[in-house]
Amino acid sequence: MDKFAGKYRIPSARASWWDYASDGAYFVTICAANHECYFGEIVNGEMIYNEIGSIANQYWLDIPFHFPFVTLGAHIVMPNHVHGIVVINRTNVDNGVATVDGFVETHNYASLPSERTPTTTTIPSEMPQSPTKNKFGPQSKNLASIIRGYKSAVKTYATTEGLLFAWQSRFHDHIIRDDAEYRRIEQYIITNPQNWGKDKFYRG
Repeated sequence: MDKFAGKYRIPSARASWWDYASDGAYFVTICAANHECYFGEIVNGEMIYNEIGSIANQYWLDIPFHFPFVTLGAHIVMPNHVHGIVVINRTNVDNGVATVDGFVETHNYASLPSERTPTTTTIPSEMPQSPTKNKFGPQSKNLASIIRGYKSAVKTYATTEGLLFAWQSRFHDHIIRDDAEYRRIEQYIITNPQNWGKDKFYRG
């Protein structure tokens, strides 16, 4: 364990040689505190959400509406953790204006859509136009800020609704290096509920 200013600190899980604001694909895992099953349960190989699980799933799908330079790959909210692929791509972001599936949004997020009806992990092709408050707080442009905003939004909802819930303080990420690795990770995420009994986070 390293020391900083004479005090012990836990080394960062982030790769010191990588700029996490760089364009790229990242496999992210976020765990609930103590691996408690806050989000629901697996029944016959299918994830059944409770209230906070539904919010965790919906808010994950909302990430591109708050961070227009992000697109999402496969994701799954499991009973006590979240797996997802986050792709940072600024190709369509220029001078504070971003295009997400044909929808133009400014970086001050003055007019985010208020209704969401996603049934898969893809971004909806049509987005309603009525305004809503930005749940994810002040914006930045790296992976940590994206995940921090997501975690904060879910926790805030739980606190407001009086739901018992807490996140583990950190998250794990893996930089996806090529298409073959992307496909392997994607398949792992999709089949995670069917393999729950063998999962390292399994709680019976």
